[in-house]
Amino acid sequence: MSVEIWTTLFVGLSFIMYIYIGWRSRVKDSSGFFVAGQGVPSIANGAATAADWMSAASFISMAGLISFLGYDGSIYLMGWTGGYVLLALLLAPYLRKFGKYTVPDFVGDRYYSNVARIVAVIAAIFVSLTYVAGQMRGVGIVFSRFLQVDITTGVVIGMVIVGFFAVLGGMKGITWTQVAQYCVLIIAYLIPAIALAFLLTGNPIPQLGFTFSDIADKLNQVQTDLGFAEYTQPFANKSMLDVLCITIALMVGTAGLPHVIVRFYTVKNVRSARFSAGWALLFIAILYTTAPALSMFARYNLINSLHNQTIEEVRQLDWANKWENTGLLAFEDKNGDGRLQLTPEEATNEITIDRDIIVLSTPEVAKLAPWVVALVAAGGLAAALSTASGLLLVISSSFAHDIYYRMINPEASESKRVFVGRIMVGLALVVAGYFGVHPPGFVGQVVAFAFGLAAASFFPVIILGIFDKRTNKEGAIAGMIIGLAVTAFYIIGVKFAGMPTWFFGVSAEGIGTAGMIINLFVTVIVSRLTPPPPAEIQEMVEDLRMPAGELPAGAASEF
Repeated sequence: MSVEIWTTLFVGLSFIMYIYIGWRSRVKDSSGFFVAGQGVPSIANGAATAADWMSAASFISMAGLISFLGYDGSIYLMGWTGGYVLLALLLAPYLRKFGKYTVPDFVGDRYYSNVARIVAVIAAIFVSLTYVAGQMRGVGIVFSRFLQVDITTGVVIGMVIVGFFAVLGGMKGITWTQVAQYCVLIIAYLIPAIALAFLLTGNPIPQLGFTFSDIADKLNQVQTDLGFAEYTQPFANKSMLDVLCITIALMVGTAGLPHVIVRFYTVKNVRSARFSAGWALLFIAILYTTAPALSMFARYNLINSLHNQTIEEVRQLDWANKWENTGLLAFEDKNGDGRLQLTPEEATNEITIDRDIIVLSTPEVAKLAPWVVALVAAGGLAAALSTASGLLLVISSSFAHDIYYRMINPEASESKRVFVGRIMVGLALVVAGYFGVHPPGFVGQVVAFAFGLAAASFFPVIILGIFDKRTNKEGAIAGMIIGLAVTAFYIIGVKFAGMPTWFFGVSAEGIGTAGMIINLFVTVIVSRLTPPPPAEIQEMVEDLRMPAGELPAGAASEF
């Protein structure tokens, strides 16, 4: 069977499975809709968290980023994995003990202010919409290539599927769907990586083949022959300061991502939150230790397949033709010699490769079986859709729970709150679809912006809210507003207004570190210059850090 038939089969079966799980997990009460009834087992929540966190950026784009950046691409590995450890050990248990639905809920109650709640809601929506844009682009890319439809049609198909199990099952449906999606995406990622490792190094374990073979030396030689820096040369593509800033922004941004934090509210208690964090780290590590190996294998294969080949030879390759049709792979014989050259200079480079096609195209480039190619497509969709659904719930709960229920209509019935939540999922889907068709960058880049915005807005107020009882509402509000504004101004200015990277050459992906530091200083200084929080808030913070016990049952039953 052809790749397209296998893809239709795998994607169709996986979607039927997701829809069935969503239907079986449908809910009517707000607890089930927003936090899955707080009854998800630790190992299942760990798998769901891993799927939620390993988005299209991790599955589709990260290996492509590392392939293009080489050593400097390790910022994504260090930042995202380090950030998850930070979140799991430093924040998640305390947030679960606090017993609220959402990050804005925590901010509103901890800082005893609806203004702080509204600022947190705006930040959560801003971060989530930026993040979901990358997921919808990933969906569009997969459908564009493997179902031979345009990106707009692909995004619409993805919207319908995500909308079904998000609207129907809420967080409960999404959680169990994400467990299935993790199984799909990790199998889809490992099979081609194992096959490539064996073909290129003779070792079927990607991590060992990558480490103990001569593949790195071969790729370094190929790179230097073409005029590129060695693949393993540090700081060849980014300055040391930019590498540091991007890594920190990704790390603390991970710890501030609302759609990841909310996963720790879906378990029974603090102990379960800690165990599910450990399971998630294990599940995440399987993919993240494989990614650098796959990146190296993919780049080596692509260069050997395309460089110095004639256009006629390349266009006889079915995979090259179909990726060229998507516009994500382009060839131009600039010097008229009949052969394609891959060079680091734009003026002479004749092969243009979008970073987002590296993982998806690798099985075809390596001439693996059609079913493997199709499986990777299904895995890419699973990664994108699992995260998109979690983000849509964050946007939904920000309106339905944090604004409508907590501020506008505290007497709203369970059914009314769930209805408003479902309406907001639908509206968020429309906005997400628009950004999927008209994204502000490639998948990994767009997601990096979201991490920077999360770092600059949420991380300081969460960490200070847990560990500093003197931090008050005035400080939190001022810090979030200024941190978010500075970061958003720099990102928008650099990416869309032609503004130079005037902050010591730090890129838009790394400016979240500066925004986070500014937020931290503003929050601490303003808090010290204004009255302390009420005594009951300070006592609550002290109790939150107590290692034994949890909040009384009534603290969580208010939901």
